[in-house]
Parts: sequence; C-alpha cells; structure tokens
Amino acid sequence: MYDVIVVGSGNAALTAALAARQARARVLVLEKAPQEERGGNSKFTGGIVRFAYMGLEDILPIVPGLTEAEVARLDVAPYPAEAFYTDVMHLSQDQADPELTRSMVDRSYATVRWMQGLGVQFELYDKSINFGGRRSFPAGAVVQFWGGGPALMRSLFHAAEGHGVDIVYSAAVTGLLAGAGGRACGVRVQTPEGAEEIGAGSVVLGSGGFEASPEMRVRYLGPEWTLAKVRGTRHNTGELIDRCLELGAQPAGHWSGCHAVPVDAHSPDVGDPKLGDLTTRVSYPFGIMVNIEGRRFTDEGSDFKLYSYARMGHAILRQPRGIAYQLFDQQTAELLEPRYHSGSAPVTANTLDELAARLGVDRETLVSTVAEFNAAVHEGTFNPAVKDGKGTRDIHPPKSNWALRLEKPPFLAYAVSCGITFTYGGILTDQEGRVVDTAARPIPGLYATGEITGGIFYHNYPGGCGLTLGAVFGRAAGTVAAREALAS
Repeated sequence: MYDVIVVGSGNAALTAALAARQARARVLVLEKAPQEERGGNSKFTGGIVRFAYMGLEDILPIVPGLTEAEVARLDVAPYPAEAFYTDVMHLSQDQADPELTRSMVDRSYATVRWMQGLGVQFELYDKSINFGGRRSFPAGAVVQFWGGGPALMRSLFHAAEGHGVDIVYSAAVTGLLAGAGGRACGVRVQTPEGAEEIGAGSVVLGSGGFEASPEMRVRYLGPEWTLAKVRGTRHNTGELIDRCLELGAQPAGHWSGCHAVPVDAHSPDVGDPKLGDLTTRVSYPFGIMVNIEGRRFTDEGSDFKLYSYARMGHAILRQPRGIAYQLFDQQTAELLEPRYHSGSAPVTANTLDELAARLGVDRETLVSTVAEFNAAVHEGTFNPAVKDGKGTRDIHPPKSNWALRLEKPPFLAYAVSCGITFTYGGILTDQEGRVVDTAARPIPGLYATGEITGGIFYHNYPGGCGLTLGAVFGRAAGTVAAREALAS
C-alpha cells in the first residue's frame, strides 16, 4: 500500500512525486513506457522555462558562474508577474482560466528555485539573439534547463531515486479505482507480468495529453490531423483522460486546439529520443514561407517566434499536402537557429528559377510571389532583437516585422511540416491540482498536473509555459495529495 501513486514520468509527474515524497508520503511512480523511453514529452523539449522575474538580479542566482564580461553583455528586461499573466491571457484570447493562470504565474519563480534545490541546473536560453555586440532575450525567455529536456529528466530521476521514490516501467494504468463516496483509492495497471490493482491514499495523474493517438486527434482536432508528426513521446495516447471523464471529471480547455510547430518535413512521424527537439524549424521570422504552389500563406513576422511558433504548425497543416518551404537569403542565413544544421540539408540555388525547379514548385508563381513581397517591403532598419516594425505594405498576407527583400543569393529553402507537441483539452483541476467534477467539486483523492489538464492554454501559447505549468501544479498536487493520503 502506497500513500501516493503518480502516473507518468515526465516533468509534471516527477515534480509531483518529489513534492509528495518531501511531504513524507510513500510514493510509487507508474510509467507506461519502458525504461529506455522514460521521461514523457519533457525528454524531447529544448528546455526553456518561463517564469516571472523583476530583473537580472533574479536571474543570476539561477545561472551562477557567469563572468563579469558575460553579464555586461546581457539585455534582460524585467518580466513581472503581471506581464506574464497578460501574455497568457492575450495569446489565449482571454479564455484562459484567470485563477489557474494567476496561480501558475505567481508561483513560477519559487518553483524554479525549488527545482534548483532538487539538483536541477539551469543555463541562459541558448537561442537568444546575438546582435550588435549584445545578447538579447525575449521577455520571459531568459533561462532554460541545462542540457535541455534530457538533462532535466536525468536530474529529476536522480532526485526521485535518491529520495526513495519507487518507479515501475512498462506499467500501463488502464483504470482508476474508486472507493466509498467516489474517492480515488488506487489504479488498475497492466505490466508484462499481468494485470493487477494497486491501492493508494491518493492518485496523481501526470500522464500527458492525447497527441500521440490518431483516433483522438481526429475526434477532437479534425481529420487533417492524421498528417501531423508527433514531436514527443509515442505513449501520450489519452486513455486516462477518458477514464477521468467516465468518473465524472469536468472537461476543460481548448479541445480542438494544440501546440503545433514547424518541423523538418523529413523528420520521423513520432518523436525520436536521439533527435529530441532538433527537428524544430522556427527561424521563419527572418524569411518567408511558401506552400508547394509557391504562395505565401501567413504573416511570418507577426511576433517573436516564442509567441507565434505554437500556432504556426496549424497554418502549415492547412496547406496542400501539409508541406511548406521556409526561404532565406544570405542577409539572414547566420541568424538561423543551430537546429537548422541538423536533419535534412536545405535546397540551395543562386536564382529563384533554379530554386523553384529544385523544389518542384511552379516557377512563375514562386518568382511572382517573391517579386510581390520584395516590392512591398518597407525601408527601415532591420533589428532581430526587437519587434522592429520593418514590415510590408499593400500585400496579403502582410509581414509585420523583420521584412527584408529576398535578393542576396544563394537562396536557402527548408521543407517543413506540422509537428504536434501537446493538446490543450483535458480535465479541470483547482489551484492545488485536485481534479474537479462536473458539479465543480473536487473528486476526493484524485489529482492531475501537466498536459492531461486543461484550462490555461487556448489558441496559442507563450514558449516555455508547458514546463512551468507542469512543475508548478506538480509541486502543488504532490504536496496536497500526500497530506490527504497521510491524514486518511
């Protein structure tokens, strides 16, 4: 008999397990994947974590060891809680649950410091902009987990094992046990040895969304989503969302929405742990994107990539065959993220005619598209570190920032498709991670955190929020689940 069972082994689940263990509960983690695939979606992330801070003085304790010269080059603007809250509400089109969002924002910095105390290490965001001798960071995007998702998960597993958390792999939870009054009191689990039931005082679900289930993607997102590539684990197939709904949990969030980004069109259909997030292609603000017909279809410069990349996959998926090409010239080639050097090599050409032929795109259409774009570009100063307002006029779709004429060969073209990261629909929890039923009452003994939950992300997403959400509510859910179990 365990006090707390945690289902899943990503960032959200392990922070819950560690918080419960710190509260002196006996904790069991059940992971559906085999040990070599452990870590959930968190293992695939680049590791950026968004939190509120007042300035560089809040950042330096998290990334100790910087030299004076390094610190002197940093441009770190304050990102107070109100700015973080406003970003989430704005990108969700004001549909995010205000109380849950406020709770995530207000506890974000303390949670990062708590994780640091568990042995998790951090570093400066490695995809910051180096321009004009300065190192600039988008607001809220200053710090990432050292070594990205793989190192984060190694640290969390090391901490969990060191704190005496039991972990069982290849253990698929197939159902939830309910006792008197509907209280969650354990799980049904299938392992290679067979099926069994395991009791516990409380259950915390950190088992992810449904992005790896083609059936659930079609059911909730639409038929075109069968074409999307899964960026992360193949094990997030949503069964426990259905089991929770059967128990009376309240559905929440944007069920027809998801986090989806441009990825290498030749990347695997399901995430490869050896590649991690290296297939991501999000330097599109510094060029243009065209579909296989040679036509632009979106505003590539609408915002910084961390405020637009999570919806850009949707735009690509709506194009013929779900494919697009990101085009750059030599003015911005050096600004492309290092991830562009992994995976498929770009198609290169010294003329647009030659580029169209090599891509198999209609020559006249591509040449006309680029000519129309070039003619529409404003004069002005290009500055990738800020929203420079250097856009286009009298063209649809516009490009709002970072518009440079494509005119300095050789030209580069990267084929991209849609990669789904996680889904926005899930089950409702309160601020302490308690699962809430359709009558707005907490279900006794049942908690959830991370991508299985809904209520904060709608339509779009500020980069780095997913890990924040999982850790903030993982810590809360684990702590309260342990207290409830030990008190029963």
